[in-house]
Amino acid sequence: MIFGRKSHSDLVAKHYEKVWGGSGRDVGFIGGPLSELPDGFKVLEFEPHGSRSMWTYATCGMSSGEDISPIELHMFSAHKSGEPVELLVATAHYHRTGSILTVGHTVNFGKPWIDASPCEYGLISLPYLDGPKLENFELHGRIAARCLWLVPITKSEMEFKKENGLEALEDRFDEAQFNYLDPMREAVC
Repeated sequence: MIFGRKSHSDLVAKHYEKVWGGSGRDVGFIGGPLSELPDGFKVLEFEPHGSRSMWTYATCGMSSGEDISPIELHMFSAHKSGEPVELLVATAHYHRTGSILTVGHTVNFGKPWIDASPCEYGLISLPYLDGPKLENFELHGRIAARCLWLVPITKSEMEFKKENGLEALEDRFDEAQFNYLDPMREAVC
C-alpha cells in the first residue's frame, strides 16, 4: 500500500531510524522465498553507535497496510552477522504463509541462532529495550505495525514457556539477568 509517495516499507524504515537513530542499510538478502513476502520487504541492518553497542537487524515491510494485526520483528547481535538476517526472513515467511505470529509465540529456527548456539528457537517478545516508542508505529492515528523483538531461546526455555507461560519465562530471564547478545549463553531453565 502506498501512503502518499512512500510505501509502507519506507515508512517502517523511517520509524526505526527515528527511534534508533542513524540509517538502516538494506542487507540485500537474495535467498529464500522473498517472492512470497510483501512487495518492498527487506531486512535493515543498523550499526552500533552512541550508547547502542550492538548490531540491530529489523524486518521492513513484513507487514502491509492491510494486515489486521501487522507486526515487524527485530533481533540484536554483538557482531555483524548474516544469521539474524536469514532467521528474520524465514520468520517473516512463516508469519505470512503459515501462522500469524504475535507476542508470546515461539518459532523453531531449525538451526542454531549463530554458529553452534544452543538457541534454536525464537520468542516473540515486547521490545523491552526500546519500549512503546518502538513498539507502536502509528500512522494516521492508528497502529500501522507493532515492532516486536525476536529473542533467540533454547529448547528448554521454549518448553518451559509452553508449560508455564510467557510471564514465567520472562521472570526467569530477569532473575538470571541473561545476556541476550551471547549466542553461547546457558539456558535459564
